[in-house]
Amino acid sequence: MDLALLRTFVTVHRAGSFTRAAALLGLSQPAVTSQIRTLERQLGKPLFLRRARGVTPTTTGDELAHKAAPHLDALVEIAESGLDDDSSLRTLHLAGPPEFTAERALPALTELTGDDGQGFTLRASFGTAEEALEGLAAGHHDLAISTARPRGALLTATPLCDEEHVLVAAPRWAERIGPDTLRLKGAPALENLPVVEVHESLPLVARYWASVFDSRPAASGAVVVPDLRAVLSCAIAGAGLAVLPRYLCAPALDQGTIVTLHEPAVPPLRTYFLVVRTGTLALPHIARAHEWLRRAATTWF
Repeated sequence: MDLALLRTFVTVHRAGSFTRAAALLGLSQPAVTSQIRTLERQLGKPLFLRRARGVTPTTTGDELAHKAAPHLDALVEIAESGLDDDSSLRTLHLAGPPEFTAERALPALTELTGDDGQGFTLRASFGTAEEALEGLAAGHHDLAISTARPRGALLTATPLCDEEHVLVAAPRWAERIGPDTLRLKGAPALENLPVVEVHESLPLVARYWASVFDSRPAASGAVVVPDLRAVLSCAIAGAGLAVLPRYLCAPALDQGTIVTLHEPAVPPLRTYFLVVRTGTLALPHIARAHEWLRRAATTWF
């Protein structure tokens, strides 16, 4: 079987589209379509179902991707690294959410970028869980940190850690509510408070309300900024209440610049996953980073 055809097939499988695969491969879309048809004729079975937007792999397509992708990734790794004396130095491409990656993952991984002959160079990119997983599947990243567990056999996810979410605000808002009001009234006691969030849909606040109060938040975002560190700064400045990971706001809580508004018996948790393309943990630099992060995570929370 022609390796070039397999490479095109795996790229289409990861991209979910002939058009996106063509752009990744530097080929025309008709060329990609022709190669997939050739491979389907050789196998005697369809590999993709054409949809209005992109393609969906058949069972045969998923099975072939599961078998072929790890070996193709290994061949690309060999081709890119070469066989010289510096082959132990690899580049690890990491993707993940900006705050967690910056505050937790990157400080841990920089310990592996030394000149001891076993390290690697590091390149990081930030994005949503969807963006990180799409980039990983397309081969742009080696390792992704995600709050979503991917489906299918192409990507393999390992639970990394759970983060606790806390409801916080500047002290003046806690004084305005009063120490017993929230305990007695629940969510309605917070309806008139402004909210600081990362998106208009209030994802963190809505998750907290559903988990703790079994309701939906009635307020809308007074300040919306796409970074939890900016949310924390705005909350400290008194812009309103916020739901934040405890690890991120613990120093401010210790200093008293913000306070917790509520301490539920069972706090909301969010799980992070380490995700790789299936089979790529056979590559030493990815395996080492994966294991290093798993060990580091035992001390984070």
